[in-house]
Amino acid sequence: MLLSDVEPVQAVLARPHGLLEGPRLGADGEAVYSDVIAGGLWGCSADGRVREILPKRRGIGGVLAHTDGGWVISGRSVIHVQADGEQREILSGEGVCGYNDLGATSDGELLAGVLSYRPLAGEDQRPGQLLALDPRGAVEILTEEVIWPNGIGLSPDGATIYISDYAQQAVLAVARAGGATQRFCDSPRGSADGLAVDCAGGVWVALGEGGGVARFYPDGELDEVTALPASFVSSLSFGGTDMCDVLITTADNHVQPELGGTLLRARSEVAGVPVGPVRV
Repeated sequence: MLLSDVEPVQAVLARPHGLLEGPRLGADGEAVYSDVIAGGLWGCSADGRVREILPKRRGIGGVLAHTDGGWVISGRSVIHVQADGEQREILSGEGVCGYNDLGATSDGELLAGVLSYRPLAGEDQRPGQLLALDPRGAVEILTEEVIWPNGIGLSPDGATIYISDYAQQAVLAVARAGGATQRFCDSPRGSADGLAVDCAGGVWVALGEGGGVARFYPDGELDEVTALPASFVSSLSFGGTDMCDVLITTADNHVQPELGGTLLRARSEVAGVPVGPVRV
């Protein structure tokens, strides 16, 4: 198996949480994650100290580092939570129900998935969007062929953007130049939630209620599925000095079920594509 040494982060496991999302490893080794339902942006240091970076904010599906420090996070709008705690709005729009997951290009552009309906409220499906926001503030609609946008990642050459569509239980491939969109792969079980890409071009997908993570070859064929100690796996990311550390978020756990979602840490045999900080 490409994914090994899967263990809960004990300091996070010991605390009650809801649906965790947006896992990122900071430069100092701090593991950052959000709690979508209960609210808040959290950090767990390498020595196991848990802190609340931003309290109460709900619906954070995506987390990215910023070149000026702090974190860029999603929700009803996209904001930059600066290192001193100040907040700056980066992206908002009329008719937008929320921004879900986030991605970044090597040039520091922000990629954001736009929700045009409220799926958890039982609203009828409406097409969403994948947006790119460049450092000058220009917004480009890359595709409107996604319904419930989720995980976002780029191919190693940056030419293709992969975006999970939870509603279609599939991953779409979007050309960075021109936005041509095609169905890249279908989830082998569960759905398609968070997403990350490795340096060999493999696409890793959190399977939601499928209880694991799947890796797909660059041609969209299924490589393998790794079961995890949770019934709902929401997201994943690569990090660490060799980019082989993997952080995985869940909505529940099989170790101490009464405490809800948690953060898992694992190792990958293949390194991930680095997700650099945004400059917007």
